[in-house]
Amino acid sequence: MTIAEFQRRIEAAYFERDAARGVPTTFVWFTEEVGELAKEVRRQPRDTQRLTAEIADVFAWLSTLASMLGIELTDCAEVYADGCPKCGKSPCAC
Repeated sequence: MTIAEFQRRIEAAYFERDAARGVPTTFVWFTEEVGELAKEVRRQPRDTQRLTAEIADVFAWLSTLASMLGIELTDCAEVYADGCPKCGKSPCAC
């Protein structure tokens, strides 16, 4: 699945409900998901399945926010297509 396909799938599943909630509240939900990911990252030993689920949740909420703000995730990824957006190198030389 491409990034664009993922964004469309998340829109189909959640956009109407998330849009009704609004950007500020949806952003709070996104940050809560990042917090859940942080807990999993700190957990020892790390559980790959739990980490995968939390990263997926963060990605889905980020996708929802991007859609609500009229931003394509593919455009966001393109910012890094040639390496570091500041120095243009990969690995970064900043």
